[in-house]
Amino acid sequence: MIRKFATVYPGHVDMPDHGQDATPANERRFSNAALAGVFAKTEAIAAAMDRQGWDTLWLAEHHFQHEGYEVLPNLLMVAVHLAHLTRDLKIGCGFNIAPMWHPLRLAEDYAVADILTKGRTVFGVGRGYHAREVETFGAPIIDQEANRELFEEQVEILFKAFNNERFSHQGKHYTLPPAVPYRGYTLKDLTLVPRPVHLPVETWQPVVSASARGLDFMVKHGIKGAVGGGAATLQQGPITAYRDAAARAGMDLKLGENLMVGIFFHLADTREKAVKALRPLYEEHAKMFAPLGFLPNVTPAQVAAIGRRGGWYEAGVPTLEHYMETGAWFAGTPEELVAYLKALEAKYPGMEHINLSTPMATPQTVMLEQFAWVSEAVMPAFGGARSEASGRRSEA
Repeated sequence: MIRKFATVYPGHVDMPDHGQDATPANERRFSNAALAGVFAKTEAIAAAMDRQGWDTLWLAEHHFQHEGYEVLPNLLMVAVHLAHLTRDLKIGCGFNIAPMWHPLRLAEDYAVADILTKGRTVFGVGRGYHAREVETFGAPIIDQEANRELFEEQVEILFKAFNNERFSHQGKHYTLPPAVPYRGYTLKDLTLVPRPVHLPVETWQPVVSASARGLDFMVKHGIKGAVGGGAATLQQGPITAYRDAAARAGMDLKLGENLMVGIFFHLADTREKAVKALRPLYEEHAKMFAPLGFLPNVTPAQVAAIGRRGGWYEAGVPTLEHYMETGAWFAGTPEELVAYLKALEAKYPGMEHINLSTPMATPQTVMLEQFAWVSEAVMPAFGGARSEASGRRSEA
């Protein structure tokens, strides 16, 4: 049963134009002041969501994006800050890109955030997908097999550090601790200082390819899955595959249990108005993600067309309506969204979390309007979150 509402804000600036006839992605460049402005925007979003009874605000770790799409390089620092400005909202790391970290530094930083936010920081790990980011930090991403191998060893280390008062590790990439002399003895083990105090650490990972190897690894470590991006157009496949992986590990999960489905949405008084408003935001989103492989079923020629101004649909680029039919995008009235989510709820009876996100480059004012509308007209159909939000507002 759906009862926890979340959104993803990857940290985009308010852009002056949107859509296929606007500035191409590779021509966007913003001033440092504009890029730094995303932190005030993040504060406003978190404060509103906290008042309205949302469960989690997920943020995304990214680097070097002068284009203004994803401008939050350190989620744990932001989570600690936002926890001081909110009362109940959880801040999710969606996701810490492990190959760009030393695993013990990531473990330490998360533990500090866990303590300072009193458990309101939700841990998340990912492998990454931007070559500019991951390769610049000295880790592989173009070589997918090397990336996965490194990631899996790093996650093994993370959980050893979280769950053991003393630990050691010997692998292909890390020997922890090194066998060096220290104050009269040779190091044989380490203790993470501090360790998280809220154990076990709730951990999430994106589900994209839904490979058996990847899902078996997630289940082994108790990692929950966020089905979004390209995978959201094929909801049934990844969701069934995760349940099957759990069954291979001897676990009996309901369909959708330990998973969160991500949907890009826009509400309006009529479906026609919602589609009209969402179309340029969908097109801006496509500019960002199509060249990275996160717009499903597009050809290289269509990706090239998306990099240019105009003429997309003459080149065969999939329309917003196409992705609405697949279930990854929604445009309509609040009542229609409730019906849509109720159908998901019936299809995936184990699913508690739903991620309703505004597309890349949605302006702050529109984001806040959309989130308020969800809290007022959608959440009440799923357990009374709106009444809780009302109570908090009346206390303010």
